[in-house]
Amino acid sequence: MKFTTLRVQDARDHILTAFLLLLALVLMVNRHRGGLANLRKISITTLSYLEEPLANIRVYRQALKTNEHLHQQNIMLMDEISRLRTIKKQNQVLRKMLGFRDTTNLNLLPVMIVSKDLTGINNTMTINAGSSDSVKIGMPLVTSDGLVGRVVIVSKNYSEVMPFFNMMFRVSAVVQNMQAYGVVSWNGKSRNELIMNYVPQTIRVDSGMVVQTSGYSNQFPANIPIGTVLHTEPQKGKETQKIYIKPFVSLNQLAEGFIIRYKPDSTVTRLQNKMHNLY
Repeated sequence: MKFTTLRVQDARDHILTAFLLLLALVLMVNRHRGGLANLRKISITTLSYLEEPLANIRVYRQALKTNEHLHQQNIMLMDEISRLRTIKKQNQVLRKMLGFRDTTNLNLLPVMIVSKDLTGINNTMTINAGSSDSVKIGMPLVTSDGLVGRVVIVSKNYSEVMPFFNMMFRVSAVVQNMQAYGVVSWNGKSRNELIMNYVPQTIRVDSGMVVQTSGYSNQFPANIPIGTVLHTEPQKGKETQKIYIKPFVSLNQLAEGFIIRYKPDSTVTRLQNKMHNLY
């Protein structure tokens, strides 16, 4: 005699079938007793409770998509604003340079700064003009704000400029509207100030006064602005004072400028050479 083994899977199917038959029988019996209506009410009530959370989920997902889209739009707008600010600033600089060129009698050559090395003590800058543009060694580089440096090496299409933040840089200067003459240089330390030496302590120099080229060195034209006086310091054991100057030109932000086609007085140059030969 064979016995049939009852599997769990079969039992579960039988139980589920019986439950569905029982549920169908109950619905048939209670059809006229409001069973379907009650079931409908229960379904509607359940859905009403679920509708708000489901709607919130949909709103949340839509808000995430909207937020991502707005974030991308915000990045694009910030980039556009930054670009417009840069263009506005460059336009202001160019307008100022054009105004400077129109109000001076100096022979100016517009140039672009193509590279900079401002990390050490012997800093240099490269401009996009050379011997083919009549640029020569010793010619000053300026902006509408003031002095930048002077040309030290010239090739056909490019030139190297020694800026005022260079240990080798020297320029004869004077405090504007005063007989306070001296030499401006850089001590290789601070990136925000120059030093003017050889000014007598008997001459009172106050902060805010303008320092400009004197024209006495026969290397730079006179009256080119250099910077404003920050403060002064008497030199110990000497009758002179140190004058600390904040330059008008920011080398880090510099992108354009003018080469002054300046030719030193040959007579003065010959006299200076003869004087050097005597020693």
